[in-house]
Amino acid sequence: MLEALESVFSQERVLVRVRRQVLGMLCALGTRTIARVLAAMGRDQSQWSSEYRLFSRSPWRCRELFFPLIKAALPFSGCAEEPIVLAGDFTHLPKTGKHTPFVSCIRDPLSPAFHTNLIYGLRFLQLTLLCPFRSQDPTLSSRSLPICFDSLPAVTKPGKKGTSEQWAAYRAEVKQRPSSRAARQAIEALRVDFDRAGAQERSIWVALDGSFCNRVLMEQPIERTELLCRCRKDAVLCFRAPEGKRSFYAKEKFTPEGVRQDPERPWQSGCFYVGGRAHPIRFKEVREVLWQNGSRRRFLRLIVLAPTGYRLHLKGKLLYRQPAYILSTDLNSPVQKLIIAYLDRWQIEINHREEKTTMGLGQAQVRNRNSVPRQPAFVVATYSLLLLAALKAYGPTRTSDYLPLPKWIRHPSSRPSCLEIVALLRAQMLQNLEQLAPYQIDTSALDLVLKAAA
Repeated sequence: MLEALESVFSQERVLVRVRRQVLGMLCALGTRTIARVLAAMGRDQSQWSSEYRLFSRSPWRCRELFFPLIKAALPFSGCAEEPIVLAGDFTHLPKTGKHTPFVSCIRDPLSPAFHTNLIYGLRFLQLTLLCPFRSQDPTLSSRSLPICFDSLPAVTKPGKKGTSEQWAAYRAEVKQRPSSRAARQAIEALRVDFDRAGAQERSIWVALDGSFCNRVLMEQPIERTELLCRCRKDAVLCFRAPEGKRSFYAKEKFTPEGVRQDPERPWQSGCFYVGGRAHPIRFKEVREVLWQNGSRRRFLRLIVLAPTGYRLHLKGKLLYRQPAYILSTDLNSPVQKLIIAYLDRWQIEINHREEKTTMGLGQAQVRNRNSVPRQPAFVVATYSLLLLAALKAYGPTRTSDYLPLPKWIRHPSSRPSCLEIVALLRAQMLQNLEQLAPYQIDTSALDLVLKAAA
């Protein structure tokens, strides 16, 4: 799979560095800085500047880095008659350096609900491909493979000495929702990439969070692409006015919360596999609704999911999650499939956790304007390559090829975690050191431990 990246990079020596850094990033212990990755691969006594120039000077594009992944992952995206399901979300990488480009003051997504905290960091947009395996096992969760990781720098705010014209331009640019416009452009670019990969006949569904539910994405359709966005419970919706009326919108307004509480709209029920278990979920569906402030005259479909009960332990009190309100641009597909696609969106949150904790996303100390957005995209592409290689080699479930699990894990998941895949790769690399010679890698298990503090 690393050989498929040959078309992305201009020279063979650059491709050698790419292979070395990919394997080093997966096998290094501790913080994943570039220096520690080089030390883990036995390159701590060699020139290091060329390794940093891989991100600052080498002419390659992040979008082309993910295109081989899209081609390789298409066979796992479901049958040819089914749509391709994507998930999207924003993520933040905390930074403390004063001289790192594109760093801005942003809201901490991990701050408690009762107090909003601020952090300095970088903002990125991630889009992933959801690979379902329900045809093999209904209880098997989907696997999410990242296929896009774009930097979204904040709009530069005028300083204390900014003129009135500069402040007016700043407010006008913020009002245009640059993050949502960048997300729309990324989805349109992925539509082109899937066409290049041979999926012209398949439509795309994109499951998104509430921050994407706005006019920029919902008003104008995207070619052969449907959106499923979580909306606010107090969004003002309506139907079309009866024929003969001058107004396009009906005067009677309603909200998603009102639909949930309306006793005249009956609940439907279905069984959905979430987290490896079957859960009964009640839902309501309202077709051809209009959102005057969001989608204008484009008809939408409202799906209301009732609160789902759960217990913290076997004899615990029955608790309930919050209800969910979804606006979809797809008016014809079965509602059960739309709900499944939205529930699978949670897999992107697992991606965020594994990228930051296991892969060390955001830990590299780079300050070049080209390196700051490129190096994180390189880490995410490496993570996606790892998951895809495991799918190709061993399938979606845990097999006997993986290392034995610790005894204290009483109820293991049916699929291997990212840590298990990394542990298996380390073991296989150390058992086949001769295959690493073309990548100029000279390491051992003892070196990985001793050089973990490089």
